[in-house]
Order: sequence, then C-alpha cells, then structure tokens
Amino acid sequence: MAEETKNPEVQEEAAVAAPKVELSPAQENPEQFLKDFNWEKYEEGIDTVDDKQLEEFEALVASNFVDTLDDDVVEGTVITITDRDAIIDINAKSEGVISLNEFRYNPDLKVGDKVEVLIDVREDATGQLILSHRKARVIKAWDRVNAAHDEGTIVNGFVKARTKGGMIVDVFGIEAFLPGSQIDVKPIRDYDQYVNKTMEFKVVKINHEFKNVVVSHKALIEADIEEQKKEIIGQLEKGQVLEGVVKNITSYGVFVDLGGVDGLVHITDLSWSRINHPNEIVELDQKLNVVILDFDEDKTRIQLGLKQLSKHPWEALGDELKVGDNVKGKVVVIADYGAFIEVEEGVEGLIHVSEMSWSTHLRSAQDFVKVGDVVDAQILTLDREDRKMSLGIKQLTQDPWTDITSKYPVGSRHEGIVRNFTNFGVFLELEEGIDGLIYISDLSWTKKVKHPSEFCEVGDKLEVVVLELDVDGRKLSLGHKQIEANPWDKYEDEFKVGTTHKAAITEIVDKGATIDFNEDITAFVPTRHLEKEDGTKLGKGEEAEFQIIEFNKDFKRVVASHMVIHKEEEAKIVKQAAKKAKAQADESKPTLGDANDALAALKKKMEGGE
Repeated sequence: MAEETKNPEVQEEAAVAAPKVELSPAQENPEQFLKDFNWEKYEEGIDTVDDKQLEEFEALVASNFVDTLDDDVVEGTVITITDRDAIIDINAKSEGVISLNEFRYNPDLKVGDKVEVLIDVREDATGQLILSHRKARVIKAWDRVNAAHDEGTIVNGFVKARTKGGMIVDVFGIEAFLPGSQIDVKPIRDYDQYVNKTMEFKVVKINHEFKNVVVSHKALIEADIEEQKKEIIGQLEKGQVLEGVVKNITSYGVFVDLGGVDGLVHITDLSWSRINHPNEIVELDQKLNVVILDFDEDKTRIQLGLKQLSKHPWEALGDELKVGDNVKGKVVVIADYGAFIEVEEGVEGLIHVSEMSWSTHLRSAQDFVKVGDVVDAQILTLDREDRKMSLGIKQLTQDPWTDITSKYPVGSRHEGIVRNFTNFGVFLELEEGIDGLIYISDLSWTKKVKHPSEFCEVGDKLEVVVLELDVDGRKLSLGHKQIEANPWDKYEDEFKVGTTHKAAITEIVDKGATIDFNEDITAFVPTRHLEKEDGTKLGKGEEAEFQIIEFNKDFKRVVASHMVIHKEEEAKIVKQAAKKAKAQADESKPTLGDANDALAALKKKMEGGE
C-alpha cells in the first residue's frame, strides 16, 4: 500500500516538473527508451499510454523502423553469416534471414556489406523476419533496365550461354536475349567465342507483359561505324588503293569491309585468269589491298578491283612469241564454237572448232577437248593491242588434202561413213578431214529417191566411187550407184519400143495405171491404152500383154499400151512414131565430115570470103 501511495506522488511530481523539461525521455535517449519499452504489456493493453506518449512513440517508430508491410526495396546490413543463411539488419524490430543461395553470384559476401532486400514474410512460425535479396535484385534490375532503355544508356552484361538464334546475357541479374544478328555487324560463325565474356550492350526492346528483354551489341558498333563511314566516304576517289578485310564471299564476287564501308570486288576483277569461284583467290577475314574502280553518286555502292593492282599478263607476254609458234596450254572454257586455252596465266587464246580438225564436217568443241585438258596448239593470229590470240590444233598434223590425188583418184572405190544429210545429197566421211558429197541422183540407178533419209541413215557405211576431184576447192564428188553397172543399159534392148511383154496391172493411178515388169522397171499405161478388145478397160490385178511405146533411159521412163495389141491402126501410128524418133536421133548426131565442113565454112567467113 505504501508503494501505491508513493507512485501517485511521483507521478504528480513528474507532472509538475514536466513543463520545466524541454525534451521527454524518449526524445532525449530514443534508443534507451525503445530498449526499456515493455512491448508485451503494450500489446496486451496492460499499460496505459496517454495520447502524447503514443504520438511520440509512433513518430519514433516511423523515423527509425522500416514498414514491414511495404513492398519497397530497402537496404540492409549483413550482421552475421552462418553456414546456410545471412542475417540482415534492416532496422526493424527483428533481424531478417536470407539464404546464402541468393548470394551465389557474390562469393565474397562478408559482415558489414550493404545489400538490397525485399521483405518476403513479416514473421514465420518462429517470429522470424524473412527477406529476399533475389527479389530485390530483380525489382531493382527492372528499374535499371527500363531506365537504360528509356535513356539509351550503355549497360554491361555477362554472356551466360548460347541458345537457338543467339545468346543469353545477364544484365543486372535479368536474363536478356542477344539475337545472333545483333552480336556484330559482320556475320558470326563461332558463337561460342562470346560465352563467359562481359560486354557492353544497348537495351533495344522490352516486353513488359512477358518480361522479355532484348539487347544489342551491334547497335554500339554501328554507331561508331557510322561516324567512320562518313569520314571514309568523304575521302573516296577512283584509283585510290585501300586496305580492307574480306567480309563475305558469294558466287559472283567478294564483299570487302573498308572500315565501316563495304565494297564489292566482282569475280571478273579478282584475277586476270578465269576462276570458277572467288574462294579460289581469297578467304574470309583475309586482309588485302584493293583499288576503287567506281562508285555511285552517294558513294553507297563501291566497285573494287584486286587484279588491277598487278600488271596485265598480256603486257608481260614475251616479245619473242609470234605467229606460227607452237604453244602448250590448259583448256579453261568450252563453247560450241570453240575452246579457250590459257597459254600463260591470264593470257588466253581461242581454238575455233574449225581449227580442231581438218574435217569439214562441223562438230562441237566438246567432241575434241574437255575443261582441264592440256593441249598443244599453233598460234594462228596474235593481236597484242586488242589482247587476242587465235590458235589451231589441226595445223600440228599434215593436211590430208596434200596427197589427195594419190589417195583418192577419180574412179577409185572407197568406203565411208554417212555424216549428214541435205535435201540434195549425202555427206560421206572417207577419213578424218576428207568428206565427199553423194548427190541424190547418184544414190541408185533404179529407185526414185526424194530425200536421202529414204535411202540410208547417219552412221551407215556406204561404198562409193570417186566421180570428181577439186583439189583447190577441196571438194570431192562421190557416187554410190556407180559401184554397179547401170541396169538400164541392158533394159534398153529388152524393153525397146515395139517389144511386147506380159504383166498384170499393179495399181490404178491418176490418168492411167502402173505395171511392174521386174524389180527395176515400172511402166505407165495411159487410161485410153488400158482399153481391151471388147471396149472395156483393164482393172487392178488383171493380166494382159503390153507393148512398149516409149523407153527413156536417162529419165527412167517407160510407157506401155495394151490397146495397140488389138488395134492395127494404133500400132501403125506407134511404129511411125518410133521410126520418126530414131531418124531424129540419127540426124542429131554430127559426123566427122559434117564437122570438117562446118569448120571450113567458118574459116572462109572469117577470111572475108562467101
């Protein structure tokens, strides 16, 4: 009871003295006040606190403790490190705990380090404050990434791994995507060389919905290159020699990086020699000197040359080389009309197909040579100014027409191969370089050949007789039918006019009919000469006697008649016609005396006599 009476007095004295004290105990020593404060009684509501004390307490808490209900990131201090956790003081009523797994990126973590944390759980089952450093890093990282994107600032990132289409980069603890096309301005062939490297990047795209970040290293390079490009373009001049790096190789040429500006060396400007692909001359990333050949007005399309830096091979061609010399070269290109031979590096000559063989039968150059062949040839023409050279292969062998008269005299018989047809005859090759022509009229004595293809085929072998030989014109006239005697010579007597033969009508044709006396002789019977004795006409297959009323060996024409057999008058007319024809033929043949008389008369006339 004494204490109860004493306490009011103390309180009364404190109340009386209070106006004289400027600061309350809480204000004078807040740390001690908070240390001595009975939290349990306060929470249970045992101690009563007046409004003034409560206001002072709330102000003190607001100024010294973090609001554990807020999701803001706060800074804490590492006060203890155990085997599994880090104890962090965030100036709250209790310390927080963070698993050391969240600090794997920082193996050097130690007591006293400042770290960013986010309150994950206010109190667990044991009343412990649970913090998250990883979540705090993510929140802060997104703030920094967004700021870098908005402000266009450069950020550092660690290339963690390669993925499909690019790389995974750690930027402020966030995994960002680096597309393969954004690594460098030049094509990348080895992505692995960038793994585990720290590089500078620019944040180029953020997808807030899916939390995706895209970064680019190429954007930084392009900015530098653009400045270099402007400087280089302003200094470009035709004929200028620059050093560059092979950036890309295509089938048509090579792209060379001149230090931010690309130029093209066309395949024809890489080497004085013919090449099939640019990779025969250059390789990727190779440094080389090139000369500027041309560019457009904006200097964005630059044409470069490599071969122009060396002397043209024609200029280095020896003066001793002349027409008639024999040279050796490699076949580099083949066309239907000929083949190009490289006799020296960059120096080519053309062998026309007509100069590959003495044969007049034209064929393709592929029949004689193929690419890569090494051949001997003779220089036919040489023009150093126009850099042209024509060569010949056939000149290295003897012209087969040199001794043509002894090998193929008129009347000699030979065998050849059918090489070609024309409407008027067949070209026959007797040997390489020796072709002859068989006119269609010299194919057969008896057959009426309208086109040579009716008689033979290309590649067939035919026996022939040399009919004519023109050495200067290099022409050979051949005959096939002449290998046999002309059957019409013997038929001239057998089927002379007036002779009678028995045969059947083979075919009824326009204006008459035909009859086959044998395999060679086919006669024509005019319509009126088909009349029989009873006035009817012979039909197809009907056999009868026929009299020859016309026989022409030169035109192979035979005309026969059945009617004259039974009509004497018609027979007389035929006989008279035959007699008259014979008489005219005899008169047309001049005698030796007639010729002498004609010559004497001509001489007398020239001398002025009558």
